[in-house]
Amino acid sequence: MTASDWKKVFKQLDSKPEIKEKFIKHCKPKERKTGIAARKCERCGRFGAHIKTYGINLCRHCFREIAEEIGFKKYS
Repeated sequence: MTASDWKKVFKQLDSKPEIKEKFIKHCKPKERKTGIAARKCERCGRFGAHIKTYGINLCRHCFREIAEEIGFKKYS
């Protein structure tokens, strides 16, 4: 189960609160402090290729799409 869809199980467990608590305790993905899954792109939600310089917090794909709107200039 990936970190993005682990909350989908809650819909099935809403009627069983004891089992839901046990699931949260043992199966919840841990909070990441370092590594590729520590930050997501604010625009599309991707984990990889993250640009955090200047507080941008975008993946490289989204950055290329909106770089000129933000004020960056493409050289070459």
